[in-house]
Amino acid sequence: MKVNGTPYRTIWLEPDGWSVRVIDQTRLPHAFETVRLTTPDEAAHAIRTMQVRGAPLIGITGAYGLALALRADAGDASLAGNFARLLSTRPTGVNLRWALERVRAAVQALPCGARAAAAYAEAAAIADEDVAINHAIGRHGLALIRAIAARKRPGESVNLLTHCDAGWLGTADWGTAHAPIFLGHDEGLPLHVWVSETRPRNQGAALSAWEFASHGVAHTVIADNAAGHLLQHGRVDLIIVGADRVTAAGDAANKVGTYLKALAAHDNGVPFYIALPSPTIDWSLADGVREIVVEERDPREVTHIRGVDADGAMHEVRLTPAGTAAANPSFDVTPARLITGLITERGVCAASREGLRSLFPA
Repeated sequence: MKVNGTPYRTIWLEPDGWSVRVIDQTRLPHAFETVRLTTPDEAAHAIRTMQVRGAPLIGITGAYGLALALRADAGDASLAGNFARLLSTRPTGVNLRWALERVRAAVQALPCGARAAAAYAEAAAIADEDVAINHAIGRHGLALIRAIAARKRPGESVNLLTHCDAGWLGTADWGTAHAPIFLGHDEGLPLHVWVSETRPRNQGAALSAWEFASHGVAHTVIADNAAGHLLQHGRVDLIIVGADRVTAAGDAANKVGTYLKALAAHDNGVPFYIALPSPTIDWSLADGVREIVVEERDPREVTHIRGVDADGAMHEVRLTPAGTAAANPSFDVTPARLITGLITERGVCAASREGLRSLFPA
């Protein structure tokens, strides 16, 4: 995707051939800045502080973090210790473990002198595969948007609703839930996106809105609690969101607030889809509500908010009375019964064990 006319991925190798650079998403939308990662600790910090975020990008960053570790020390202790350290940074998404396990499997039988190069090659392969997967998700999701557009009057927009940021910033490129929107826009379909702000970190208002503005997609930011009102009044045709983990039975963990939108969509007969790459499926879990570990983040994300003043300077201000306690569960789980379908790189299926197995029989 492009930023000010320049094509970017969210993560790339520097010209030195070993250090890694990422877009610092904590500075968006007010400043576009990048950060150079040179150690596994810096990669872990980028994941933990959400300089990088989104399950696919977290996995890719973890993979490169392990490569950085093996460049410095390719021994078994380094491999095991840095694997565990990077895995601990974000517990809810399954992609991080999947990517780290891929790198570990690619290097553990090799002599130490060959491990770093193999790790870098595997991390690069994971990133390239992610781009291809997300573009395929976009093609399959685009068919849903086209079907709605065909029922509209000429020139009438298809109104979509998003939650959190499941766009290219959360992946290597294209995004998951946003990929069909970008492709539809590029095809010339009349689209409009309701962008749910996504408190407490406001990834919708900050990141999704920035993505859509940068790409020229018509959009309007709404308060999270306004979504139900729009659904009641027929102003949303389709909801597509992403996921950090989907169980074998089709339950989906996504940014907190997703479950409430699924409930409102179900009550108003509006299709609600999850867009996900196959590495987000956790085949070991059956009951998402009981089995998925939900990350509890810093309460300060709830009690404080960041923004810029009239002079463009960034500040953080407190919203709540001093000393007020806050809880910050970062995800919730939407049961499969509330999900119209799952959009994957292999097609669209029912949110069920049978539906997933129809696309992924192995």
